[in-house]
Parts: sequence; C-alpha cells; structure tokens
Amino acid sequence: MSFLKEFKEFAMKGSVIDLAVGVIIGGAFSKIVSSLAEDIIMPFISVLLGDMDFSSYGLVLKEAQDGQAAIVLNYGTFIQNIIYFIIMAFVIFLMVKAINKIRRTDAAEEETAPSQEELLTEIRDLLKEQNR
Repeated sequence: MSFLKEFKEFAMKGSVIDLAVGVIIGGAFSKIVSSLAEDIIMPFISVLLGDMDFSSYGLVLKEAQDGQAAIVLNYGTFIQNIIYFIIMAFVIFLMVKAINKIRRTDAAEEETAPSQEELLTEIRDLLKEQNR
C-alpha cells in the first residue's frame, strides 16, 4: 500500500473528520466562554469584591537595567487564568449535564416505546381474534 493511499484512508475516516469538526467548534466555543468570563462574569465579581483584575499583579525579580526590561514573575496573570479555567470548566459541566439529561430522556422514551415486532405481534393477535 502506498504512503499516499494509506494517508488518504486515515484522513477520510469518520473519526478524524469528527475530530477536526470538534476542534474547530471547540475553538469558537472557547472564544464565547472567554468573552462570558471576561465581559460578563468578571465585572460582576469586580463589583462584589472590589478590583478583581489580577493581571497587573507581579513580583519584580530583577529591576530594569541598561535598556533591558525588568524580569517580573506575573503571578496575577496565572491567577486570572485559573479563574477563567474554573468558569470555562463550570460552563462545560453545565452543558454536559444538559446533554446527558436529554440523552436520558431519549433513552427512557425508547425503552417505553414498544418495538416493531411487539406492535406487529399485537396487530396479528387482534386480527386473529376478529376473524374467530
């Protein structure tokens, strides 16, 4: 099997295409959740708790000298990213929870609905009773 043919088979598998679609949608979803965190949730937190913009917090390890920039440990940016991660994880949790609820509802409906064989058996039995 040639290398190109093998690559074509790999690339055209459904799982690879599904993964590509998932990555693209995930990137777009990431922007939505980031905007939710930065533009909607963080302002409310700032109002409730005071200044919540941690990105400016840092520890200067070495002052700027001779035209070289200072070396700063930006722990505030790290804290800000942790907050965004928690918000994103919570939003994803809510989405997964909603999807699982929908799936459980669909599964319960499928379990309660009689199969085609059961319906056909009932119809046959009713027809037999009518012909007697």
